[in-house]
Amino acid sequence: MPPQRSPLAAAWRLLRIAVHVLHGAWLIRRRLPRLDEAGRYKQIQAWAREFIALLAIKLEAPALPQQFGPVLLVANHISFIDIVVLLATSPCRLVSKADVHHWPLIGPMAAAMGTVFIERESRRDAMRVVHHMAEAFREDAVLAVFPEGTTGDGRELLPFHGNLLQAAIATGTPVQPLALRYEDAASGVLSQAPAYIGDDSLLQTLWRTLRTPGLQVRLTAGVCEHAQGRERRQWAQDLRQGIAALQATPRGS
Repeated sequence: MPPQRSPLAAAWRLLRIAVHVLHGAWLIRRRLPRLDEAGRYKQIQAWAREFIALLAIKLEAPALPQQFGPVLLVANHISFIDIVVLLATSPCRLVSKADVHHWPLIGPMAAAMGTVFIERESRRDAMRVVHHMAEAFREDAVLAVFPEGTTGDGRELLPFHGNLLQAAIATGTPVQPLALRYEDAASGVLSQAPAYIGDDSLLQTLWRTLRTPGLQVRLTAGVCEHAQGRERRQWAQDLRQGIAALQATPRGS
């Protein structure tokens, strides 16, 4: 078994995270409503970066995601930490499953940045969200989606759903693929410690992550691309292949 951080050290970090969560709650209620969009993002970005630091995860993002819209960021999904990583690196608004709205702090923080929540089982709701996304792209928004629809284990990508790509197709908005990978910072070996899958709770995933030393999240940004006549299902398949290739890119390339 790989070495683990001691329970006492992990508990100390967990306590500091709890304090940081309370600070985030204060930001949501008191600070963010008084700021413009740029000011809100600056505050949320700083909070998200500190959250990642408290997890003792090194953030490796040599090429940041597109910072100006309109653009749709498309990423693979492994952990609830993915949301924090995107908020830490891009002034994006998330399109996320409705369940996230009820996650402790992460949900309210995402909502404060204008996240669009979708009932994925509802076809009617998907149409509403596509319409909302198209309107946002016309206002030069940066939106981000996880087309797998749920979290995977980080080893193999789940099938990509193409429904939400329709908004990018309808408005001629480019898509930027993003690959997330959690790994040992020293060796580059894949780590599943932060994976939020199966019957794991948020607290179990958080504790397992805190017990694992030397973690790094690597965010690799691909080149923005347009549909170029592709319908959404084909584009989704192509994006899945592209993100898989980005995940396999050696460090430093």
